Amino acid sequence: MRTALYPGTFDPITLGHIDIIRRAAVLVDRLVIGVAINRDKGPLFTLEERVAMIEGECAKLSEETGTEIVAHPFENLLIDCAKDVGAQIIVRGLRAVTDFEYEYQMVGMNRALDSSIETVFLMADLKHQAIASKLVKEIARLDGDVSKFVPSAVNEALLERLGKK
Repeated sequence: MRTALYPGTFDPITLGHIDIIRRAAVLVDRLVIGVAINRDKGPLFTLEERVAMIEGECAKLSEETGTEIVAHPFENLLIDCAKDVGAQIIVRGLRAVTDFEYEYQMVGMNRALDSSIETVFLMADLKHQAIASKLVKEIARLDGDVSKFVPSAVNEALLERLGKK
Protein backbone atom coordinates (compact mmCIF):
# COMPACT_ATOMS: atom_id res chain seq x y z
CA MET A 1 0.00 0.00 0.00
CA ARG A 2 1.45 3.34 -1.07
CA THR A 3 0.86 5.99 1.60
CA ALA A 4 1.50 9.72 1.28
CA LEU A 5 1.49 12.46 3.88
CA TYR A 6 0.26 15.95 2.98
CA PRO A 7 1.20 18.20 5.92
CA GLY A 8 0.08 21.70 6.76
CA THR A 9 -1.58 23.88 9.34
CA PHE A 10 -4.82 24.10 7.31
CA ASP A 11 -6.04 27.14 9.24
CA PRO A 12 -8.42 26.98 7.47
CA ILE A 13 -8.45 24.43 4.68
CA THR A 14 -8.85 26.19 1.31
CA LEU A 15 -9.89 25.19 -2.17
CA GLY A 16 -6.19 25.21 -3.03
CA HIS A 17 -5.53 22.58 -0.35
CA ILE A 18 -8.48 20.54 -1.59
CA ASP A 19 -7.16 20.69 -5.15
CA ILE A 20 -3.80 19.27 -3.99
CA ILE A 21 -5.56 16.61 -1.88
CA ARG A 22 -7.74 15.53 -4.80
CA ARG A 23 -4.76 15.29 -7.15
CA ALA A 24 -2.54 13.52 -4.60
CA ALA A 25 -5.29 11.03 -3.74
CA VAL A 26 -5.26 9.52 -7.22
CA LEU A 27 -1.53 8.83 -6.91
CA VAL A 28 -1.66 6.75 -3.72
CA ASP A 29 -3.73 4.16 -1.90
CA ARG A 30 -3.87 6.12 1.36
CA LEU A 31 -3.44 9.84 1.90
CA VAL A 32 -2.83 11.18 5.39
CA ILE A 33 -3.51 14.86 5.92
CA GLY A 34 -1.03 15.85 8.61
CA VAL A 35 -2.54 18.69 10.61
CA ALA A 36 0.29 20.56 12.28
CA ILE A 37 -0.44 21.84 15.77
CA ASN A 38 2.12 24.67 15.36
CA ARG A 39 1.28 26.90 18.33
CA ASP A 40 3.75 29.51 17.03
CA LYS A 41 1.38 30.44 14.19
CA GLY A 42 -1.47 31.24 16.60
CA PRO A 43 -4.19 29.49 14.59
CA LEU A 44 -7.68 30.97 14.31
CA PHE A 45 -9.25 27.51 14.61
CA THR A 46 -8.45 24.90 17.23
CA LEU A 47 -6.76 21.69 16.22
CA GLU A 48 -10.04 19.82 16.68
CA GLU A 49 -11.91 22.29 14.47
CA ARG A 50 -9.29 22.08 11.72
CA VAL A 51 -9.34 18.27 11.82
CA ALA A 52 -13.16 18.30 11.67
CA MET A 53 -13.14 20.65 8.65
CA ILE A 54 -10.63 18.42 6.87
CA GLU A 55 -12.57 15.27 7.67
CA GLY A 56 -15.78 16.86 6.40
CA GLU A 57 -14.24 17.91 3.10
CA CYS A 58 -12.14 14.78 2.62
CA ALA A 59 -15.03 12.35 3.13
CA LYS A 60 -16.38 13.49 -0.24
CA LEU A 61 -12.95 13.29 -1.88
CA SER A 62 -12.36 9.81 -0.53
CA GLU A 63 -15.59 8.62 -2.15
CA GLU A 64 -14.76 10.36 -5.44
CA THR A 65 -11.22 8.99 -5.68
CA GLY A 66 -11.59 5.63 -3.94
CA THR A 67 -8.57 6.52 -1.81
CA GLU A 68 -8.55 6.35 1.96
CA ILE A 69 -8.02 9.92 3.20
CA VAL A 70 -7.53 10.55 6.91
CA ALA A 71 -6.61 13.52 9.08
CA HIS A 72 -3.76 13.06 11.54
CA PRO A 73 -2.73 15.78 14.02
CA PHE A 74 1.01 16.06 14.68
CA GLU A 75 3.48 18.19 16.60
CA ASN A 76 6.73 16.32 15.97
CA LEU A 77 9.18 16.55 13.08
CA LEU A 78 7.55 16.09 9.69
CA ILE A 79 9.83 13.17 8.86
CA ASP A 80 8.88 11.47 12.14
CA CYS A 81 5.20 12.03 11.41
CA ALA A 82 5.72 10.42 7.99
CA LYS A 83 7.29 7.39 9.68
CA ASP A 84 4.48 7.28 12.28
CA VAL A 85 1.81 7.02 9.58
CA GLY A 86 3.82 4.70 7.33
CA ALA A 87 4.21 7.24 4.52
CA GLN A 88 6.75 6.67 1.80
CA ILE A 89 5.92 10.03 0.21
CA ILE A 90 5.51 13.59 1.47
CA VAL A 91 3.27 15.71 -0.77
CA ARG A 92 3.80 19.44 -0.91
CA GLY A 93 1.87 22.01 -2.91
CA LEU A 94 3.68 24.83 -4.65
CA ARG A 95 2.14 28.16 -5.61
CA ALA A 96 5.13 30.34 -6.48
CA VAL A 97 8.91 30.50 -6.63
CA THR A 98 9.05 31.62 -2.99
CA ASP A 99 7.30 28.37 -1.98
CA PHE A 100 9.92 26.41 -3.91
CA GLU A 101 12.85 28.07 -2.15
CA TYR A 102 11.49 27.15 1.28
CA GLU A 103 10.45 23.66 0.20
CA TYR A 104 13.85 23.03 -1.39
CA GLN A 105 15.50 23.58 2.00
CA MET A 106 12.95 21.34 3.72
CA VAL A 107 13.55 18.50 1.26
CA GLY A 108 17.28 18.68 1.90
CA MET A 109 16.82 18.49 5.64
CA ASN A 110 14.22 15.72 5.42
CA ARG A 111 16.43 13.66 3.09
CA ALA A 112 19.31 14.04 5.53
CA LEU A 113 17.04 12.71 8.29
CA ASP A 114 15.59 9.83 6.22
CA SER A 115 16.47 9.40 2.57
CA SER A 116 13.91 6.62 2.09
CA ILE A 117 10.99 9.08 2.17
CA GLU A 118 10.48 10.98 -1.09
CA THR A 119 8.95 14.42 -1.45
CA VAL A 120 6.63 15.07 -4.37
CA PHE A 121 5.64 18.59 -5.40
CA LEU A 122 2.31 19.36 -7.01
CA MET A 123 1.89 22.77 -8.59
CA ALA A 124 -1.26 24.57 -7.55
CA ASP A 125 -3.84 24.88 -10.27
CA LEU A 126 -3.71 28.35 -11.84
CA LYS A 127 -7.07 29.32 -10.37
CA HIS A 128 -5.80 28.50 -6.85
CA GLN A 129 -2.26 29.88 -6.97
CA ALA A 130 -3.05 33.06 -5.06
CA ILE A 131 -4.96 31.34 -2.27
CA ALA A 132 -3.23 31.25 1.09
CA SER A 133 -4.93 30.58 4.44
CA LYS A 134 -3.28 33.66 5.91
CA LEU A 135 -4.74 35.88 3.19
CA VAL A 136 -8.15 34.22 3.42
CA LYS A 137 -8.30 35.00 7.15
CA GLU A 138 -7.23 38.60 6.57
CA ILE A 139 -9.81 39.16 3.84
CA ALA A 140 -12.54 37.64 6.02
CA ARG A 141 -11.50 39.78 9.01
CA LEU A 142 -11.85 42.88 6.85
CA ASP A 143 -15.35 41.89 5.67
CA GLY A 144 -14.25 40.62 2.26
CA ASP A 145 -15.97 37.70 0.55
CA VAL A 146 -13.84 34.55 0.73
CA SER A 147 -16.50 32.17 -0.56
CA LYS A 148 -14.55 31.59 -3.79
CA PHE A 149 -11.44 30.54 -1.83
CA VAL A 150 -12.85 28.07 0.71
CA PRO A 151 -15.55 25.38 0.82
CA SER A 152 -18.97 26.64 1.93
CA ALA A 153 -18.79 24.92 5.34
CA VAL A 154 -15.41 26.55 5.98
CA ASN A 155 -16.75 29.93 4.88
CA GLU A 156 -19.59 29.56 7.39
CA ALA A 157 -17.13 28.61 10.14
CA LEU A 158 -14.95 31.63 9.32
CA LEU A 159 -17.87 34.04 9.41
CA GLU A 160 -19.05 32.57 12.70
CA ARG A 161 -15.58 32.63 14.29
CA LEU A 162 -15.03 36.25 13.26
CA GLY A 163 -18.47 37.30 14.47
CA LYS A 164 -19.60 38.23 10.97
CA LYS A 165 -22.66 36.01 10.97
